[in-house]
Amino acid sequence: MNDLRRTLLWSVFFVSLLMLWDGWLRHTGQPSLFAPAPAASAAAASTPAVATPTAASVPAATGATAAAVPASDGASAPVPAKGELITLTTDVTKVTIDTLGGSVVKVELLKHLSQEDKVSPVVILDQTATHTYQAQSGLVASGAALPTHKTLFSVVSKERALAADAKELVVTLESQPVDGVKLVKTFTFERGNYAIDVKQEVVNGSAVAIRPSLYVQLLRDGTPPPAAEGPGGFLSGPVAYTGMAIYSAKGKYQKIDFKHIEEGKAEFEKADDNGWIAMVQHHFASAWIENDKLPREFFAKKVDNNLYATGMLLPMGEIAPGQTKALDTKLFVGPQEEVKLSQLADGLELVKDYGWTTIMAKPLFWLLNKLHGFLSNWGWSIVALVVLLKAAFFWLNASAYRSMAKMKALNPRIAALKETYKSDPQKQQQEMLRIYREEKVNPIGGCLPILIQIPVFIALYSVLSSSVEIRNAPWIGWITDLSLKDPYYVLPALMTASTLLQTWLNPKPADEMQAKMMWIMPMIFSVMFFFFPAGLVLYWLTNNLLSIAQQWFINKQLGVNNNA
Repeated sequence: MNDLRRTLLWSVFFVSLLMLWDGWLRHTGQPSLFAPAPAASAAAASTPAVATPTAASVPAATGATAAAVPASDGASAPVPAKGELITLTTDVTKVTIDTLGGSVVKVELLKHLSQEDKVSPVVILDQTATHTYQAQSGLVASGAALPTHKTLFSVVSKERALAADAKELVVTLESQPVDGVKLVKTFTFERGNYAIDVKQEVVNGSAVAIRPSLYVQLLRDGTPPPAAEGPGGFLSGPVAYTGMAIYSAKGKYQKIDFKHIEEGKAEFEKADDNGWIAMVQHHFASAWIENDKLPREFFAKKVDNNLYATGMLLPMGEIAPGQTKALDTKLFVGPQEEVKLSQLADGLELVKDYGWTTIMAKPLFWLLNKLHGFLSNWGWSIVALVVLLKAAFFWLNASAYRSMAKMKALNPRIAALKETYKSDPQKQQQEMLRIYREEKVNPIGGCLPILIQIPVFIALYSVLSSSVEIRNAPWIGWITDLSLKDPYYVLPALMTASTLLQTWLNPKPADEMQAKMMWIMPMIFSVMFFFFPAGLVLYWLTNNLLSIAQQWFINKQLGVNNNA
């Protein structure tokens, strides 16, 4: 039995060391032990200042091929070197659209501030000398030149900001005719909404019928977002995914890593009559959505050095001369708010990726979200969640603590037995097992609550690290952001004290090495908790305090001296 306990203790010890080493690697900018290497070089300077995908990035489709996208020097309207940037402001976003292509080239989220300075809004889409992230759309057709994301558009609407008494802001852009065909994009921004309605209208002013396909795509470099907007700090969260995602009823949620595109190993469902495409990063995402049941093809391509595109190609059927046809799409650029995302499109909430903890993390977030609806404070919601979980496991914990109390009461007998048979370890082991059987004590019964709580702890770790709702959420006083570490280390210090107190309440192992390990391990975990998000430390501290109270009460109830 001692061998089993020793094995368990050493296993936990080495796992802790592994986690510390992995955290140190990520803290110093090195690859994690548990994550693939970055897809491309961090030398972002190699990304061109104005980077757009080539025509070949649009895959072939029935009636339309990538080769049909016109070159910039085509016979139709020449493409200028630069368009005009127009800025549109709503209550939640500040959006910049380039009239060259009618592409969305910058989106600032006004309600989500940078964790670095707490003043600047978070920027998702952007086009700078070192970073490219755009939302583009255009037309392709077999044997025809049509407006694309390289065609110059003009702004028809005059409004640039959502009026104080208005529910929506509508802005229309109209392309120059390309062989008589125009593409009209109407952007509708609703108050309080991060999803932009984009009506894509094809006006056939030519003398022949056309069969165009609309492509919508997201263009992004492979460089992850700054650390301030990713998992912050040493061991403060899991390695966040940055990459593409494609969803359809056939293929379900499919993540496509930039590295797999580089290696030519990207696998995903290529066609369906439903679905969406997205770019995902920690806490935020962008997505092109078309909710109507229409055939579509999905693609994911490398466009240039450290530059990638994912998109959909949607056939629009035949459009006769003088006719107009439109498709209604949505462009979402915003936070990964799970409930709201699920209402936008089937499966869109999956961009909030809990990884292998999903089966436990999703119900935990559901419960946490319900508690927040009553308490209106994420910190107190975490405390309430712990109380509910402890209530659910009350009798199981009580049984384990009774076993531990009995073990503590047996310590004097075990110590005497050890002294009597110190020269005969085998006899010592046999006598210890006899005492345990006679007293009906399970030596490892106290481990059960810990083993049960570990999956919950890991799942909640994932919830707190992945949930944008916790980001910048205050609790009390100095805790102004539960997703970051405690700036003054008050909670980790209390956590350390509570862990040591709980260790003192536990029975002292008969084996000296085990006894030392029982005091060393809390100190190791304390180092980790000093760099965990404050919300996670709050969870574990509350759990410890409730456990201590229950264990102290059971010890008193059974007449076990807590000072022994």
